[in-house]
Amino acid sequence: MTDIHPAFDWHEVARLALTSRMLDELEEQELVPQGFINYQFSARGHELGQLLLAQLLNHPFDAASVYYRSRPFVLASGLTIEEALASDMARATSINGGRDIGVVFQLPRRGRALILPLAADVGSQYTPAVGWAQAINYRVNVLGESHLSDSMAVVFGGDGSVASNGFWSSLTIATTLELPILFVIEDNHYAISVQGPAQTPGSSIAANLAAFRNLAIWDGSGTRPAETADLVHRAVSHVRAGKGTALLRLTVPRLSGHSSVDNQAYKPPEVLEEEWQRDPIPAIRNYLVPSCMTQSEWDSLADTIKAELLATRDAVFTHPFPEPQTVTRSIFFDPHHPHQVGGLIPERVELPSGSDMPNPPDPRRLNMLEAIRRTLDVELALNPRCLVFGEDVGVKGGVHAATLGLQQHHGEHRVFDTSLSEEGIIGRAVGMAYAGLMPVPEIQYRKYADPATEHLNNCGTIRWRTNNRFAAPIVVRLAGGYRRIGDPWHSVTSEATFAHQPGWLVAVPSNAADAVGLLRAALRGSDPVIFFEHRAMLDATWARRPYPGDDYVLPFGRASIVQSGDDLTVVTWGGMVERCEQAAAELAASIEIIDLRTLVPWDKSCVLQSIRKTGKCLIVHEEILIAGFGAELAATIAQESFTDLDAPIQRIGAPSTPVPFSTELMKGVIPQPTDIQQRMAELLAF
Repeated sequence: MTDIHPAFDWHEVARLALTSRMLDELEEQELVPQGFINYQFSARGHELGQLLLAQLLNHPFDAASVYYRSRPFVLASGLTIEEALASDMARATSINGGRDIGVVFQLPRRGRALILPLAADVGSQYTPAVGWAQAINYRVNVLGESHLSDSMAVVFGGDGSVASNGFWSSLTIATTLELPILFVIEDNHYAISVQGPAQTPGSSIAANLAAFRNLAIWDGSGTRPAETADLVHRAVSHVRAGKGTALLRLTVPRLSGHSSVDNQAYKPPEVLEEEWQRDPIPAIRNYLVPSCMTQSEWDSLADTIKAELLATRDAVFTHPFPEPQTVTRSIFFDPHHPHQVGGLIPERVELPSGSDMPNPPDPRRLNMLEAIRRTLDVELALNPRCLVFGEDVGVKGGVHAATLGLQQHHGEHRVFDTSLSEEGIIGRAVGMAYAGLMPVPEIQYRKYADPATEHLNNCGTIRWRTNNRFAAPIVVRLAGGYRRIGDPWHSVTSEATFAHQPGWLVAVPSNAADAVGLLRAALRGSDPVIFFEHRAMLDATWARRPYPGDDYVLPFGRASIVQSGDDLTVVTWGGMVERCEQAAAELAASIEIIDLRTLVPWDKSCVLQSIRKTGKCLIVHEEILIAGFGAELAATIAQESFTDLDAPIQRIGAPSTPVPFSTELMKGVIPQPTDIQQRMAELLAF
């Protein structure tokens, strides 16, 4: 008789292991060849460790960040067979409404771990998981939610993912902060066709990390039930006991191709044979029969599951496909259809709605830096779930001094420095937002956001990809644009890059008052926001305004008419507003200047109404002209106000070149007031 590990329900392990295996086989052998599934990822060989881990993740704030081979774990966390098949067959009843690949999982809590929304980018699952783990500590230590003190996060990845930026960034975050998180690396020795030695020196990430500080490591088989159960139990118990971060490496076979389009022709026959000898399903049967069940009971269980799968398959065939007209739903927050997880709404935290009427407490004019700092100070005091973090934001107060004094006022848990990884800063923020916090990550310069491109792109699509189940409202503050001098690394704008990413709101304030209102709207909202702080305007005299009050909230999508006019409409934003004013002041004409203030959404009605009055339009922006945001404005104006125009639409922007270091060269890139004035004069004379 085998000694059965008492911490687990082995009948459930048997049932779900057979379910997962038969589900994979049904898809691979029938549904993919017949065209009902276009793209399938199998978990064959990976079942055992996942099923055991799922049973132990039953505490109130446990969460797991998974990857595309994690369906056994998700099944054990509450995913139904019907949902699994509907998701792979892209039906309206799937967990994402047919919007994403069937194994790109997410699942609100169903008694076990909450499944954080997966993105299909390899390695992108890691930093949101450490964000969740840090949020556990924050909610316990700062918000006083002691009942969450033994909750934890788990993140799964294959051996190929340990070469990714996300893995190393998250490992650094977790171990420096000693977070309650378990890294589970399912090592099948292949990343598609790339073998272990090309991914990891010596092919063992566990061996290589043996000297890593603040990291407990377990390493062993993921296919031998007794050994796997002991490893899983010890690793989870370590994290539960508050001893910090752990890593569990489980060696497993990959008994299918990387996906349904991979035939594994790169594997020699002897490798395939050896992998099948490590199949965990026979090992589970041998472990449980006869200690927990008879062979007849095992066979009966298999027959029952097969019948259930076939019946469910037939039922899902009748499920409808999603309607094409629904594809644009759930891009942004809809108060009539709130999401279930992420940000303040599901936590039933309500912040004041504020007022769009400025109420300056005194006439003193603040520069934009002081306005941003004061707004962050007020909102940190108002909302204990708000956190400000990034590189150098703590004692130093940020490289631009926008957070100066905030750590001293609100504490190191609320305003803190991070490791130097923008991928880690943004990915962590996403995980914190899932956990009910309001993260405000700072990226020092626009160009520095490039390493975080995956998470920035994916964050905006979370609500849509999860069919409005999840959202990650974060406010990303980043500076950029020319200053007294420029250069290719610190002076980038490229705001159209963010405007082109679905799901992001984009703010580009030109002055201190607008910065206050838009930042406060972002911090009290339920959508992710790019908040662009123009370097030239941070301390510019022109941009100084009286502080508009602690209740001032400026709605997104409302432009400002900086000056009214009847002869020409000028549409601009950010650092170009002042220059357009300077240019217009030298002309004896009635020129209307519109400061958009936000690009997503942009105030189309204000712009079109102005053009109906003036009949002429000049668009001015600092960004490169080709595919800049001005092209979107021009196309919309041409389509919707063509008959109102008395002259061609004109645009001024930068040539297709980086911003140079030389101030003289920079004059050939950044639109100058004289350039703007000349184009205004040409349009006025047309």
